[in-house]
Amino acid sequence: MKVAFQMDPIGGVDINADSSFRLAEEAQARGWELFYYTPDQLAWKQGKVVAQGWPLEVRRTKGDHFTLGDLQEIELSGMDVIWLRQDPPFDMGYITTTHILEQIGGKTLVVNDPFWVRNSPEKLLVLNFPDLTPPTLIARDLSALRAFKAEHGDIIVKPLYGNGGAGVFRLGPDDRNLASLHELFAGINREPLIAQKFLPAVAKGDKRVILVDGEAVGAINRVPLEGETRSNMHVGGKPVKVELTERDREICAAIGPLLRERGQVFVGIDVIGDWLTEINVTSPTGIQELERFDGINVAGKIWDAIDRRIAERG
Repeated sequence: MKVAFQMDPIGGVDINADSSFRLAEEAQARGWELFYYTPDQLAWKQGKVVAQGWPLEVRRTKGDHFTLGDLQEIELSGMDVIWLRQDPPFDMGYITTTHILEQIGGKTLVVNDPFWVRNSPEKLLVLNFPDLTPPTLIARDLSALRAFKAEHGDIIVKPLYGNGGAGVFRLGPDDRNLASLHELFAGINREPLIAQKFLPAVAKGDKRVILVDGEAVGAINRVPLEGETRSNMHVGGKPVKVELTERDREICAAIGPLLRERGQVFVGIDVIGDWLTEINVTSPTGIQELERFDGINVAGKIWDAIDRRIAERG
């Protein structure tokens, strides 16, 4: 098969943590051809979806983890699989790439499905499952945010389309910075904020559960640094081994059919205590940590699921 990766610059990836690198490594081990390009090199040209990029070879050697062939422009409909793997922010640039890739969805398998990536932002998809989530508010109006804080006392406020723990604030019962924080975000963009009731269980970790084609394959726990609310690995959260609980499986059973139906092959959900907080479909992480802890080939399971989808398409 021929596989293209639309992702952020490969030179900066951590070969021991990056999920895109691991997916490329597994595809290469299966004898498949790799092609790599960055999102800014994607284009719609005279009825064709094209990209300027490079044939790619990867290897697990720190500081020398990839080799690129000659720069070339290809028609992406000639690929068997295209991975949509650039990180957010989920801005209009990101959204535009989903519109362009959607044009070849009938010929080429795009993972995750760009139509539903666009229509299932991480912090909005959970709205389909209010019984599984903590008390949540999405609003731009300051009075609505104040009323939510007055009701719940201790809350988390974060950008609706952020990632990696950036811009996440905890406002305790006596904190008086909500108006200032609202003013700060209002000066940056016109988007609403998301507020959730603070869950004390986060001190024990924020669990990342990996689902492949709607089925849970395992989880890692991300424990925040001392004095830190955020548990994201991007900001120092420590990954530790953890088992799936009955509640985790209940959550996955509830959301799995929808993910499978919407072509979301590789998904990472966030669970704090007994509550689902996010469903990550844009560029989820956690494959390599889970493989090391549980000794399973998660990347292999993902490619097996892709194989099945290609066979179903004929």
